[in-house]
Amino acid sequence: MMNTIENTKELKESPRVSTTPDKNLIEKMFNVGAHYGYAKARRHPSTKKYVFGIKNKTEIFDLEKTSVELEKAKAFVTELSKAGKVILFVSSKPEAKKIIKEAAESLDMPYVAGRWIGGTLTNFDSIKKRAEKFVDLFEKTEKGLLDKYTKKEKLLISRDMDALEAKFGGITTMTQLPHALFVVDLKKENIAVKEAQSKNIPVISISSTDCDISSVEYAIPGNDATLKSIEFFVNEIRDAYRAGKK
Repeated sequence: MMNTIENTKELKESPRVSTTPDKNLIEKMFNVGAHYGYAKARRHPSTKKYVFGIKNKTEIFDLEKTSVELEKAKAFVTELSKAGKVILFVSSKPEAKKIIKEAAESLDMPYVAGRWIGGTLTNFDSIKKRAEKFVDLFEKTEKGLLDKYTKKEKLLISRDMDALEAKFGGITTMTQLPHALFVVDLKKENIAVKEAQSKNIPVISISSTDCDISSVEYAIPGNDATLKSIEFFVNEIRDAYRAGKK
């Protein structure tokens, strides 16, 4: 297994990007409602400098600042892609699960689109064995090697497979620890983020006003709650990785 910790410094150093806001990018974010945060009472102090104001009791992000942070994250992702590194896409939010899954699959990247299984990173060897069990059962089913079992036994195996797929289906291609984690909603995915940090794995996140954005390397301050906004940001990260492949 590649030593992720030894490569941490290299991974966390992204190329310099312009600090001049991209007007076209800002307009796109505005159109998908990326500027909406939460009520002021829910604000984490670390997001204060990214808040432009309040409208109808909802805090509004300064999209000029968001665009700069987004470009930093995208530059980092592109460099990861150029180096052939792996990003693990993560979200358990109902609004984001399908988007995360589709983006990751389009890049042949691993993903967790649902409940995070504790130890996925900190106890990776054990998790990897569970994922390998699912792959083994799937391949045996495809080859008809389970036909020798009774109807009841096959039903139990099928149920086991369904449970394994739900938990580990998205990480069956992850043969080593990922080089970065991309999450939708830093606060909601705090367990995954803590595991990544314990392994010195850089974190990229879409983070609303209730998140501690000072705790990760690449926090994109923006709406992490609505479908259109999530889809926009996820696709920006997806396209940044594709750009690196080119």
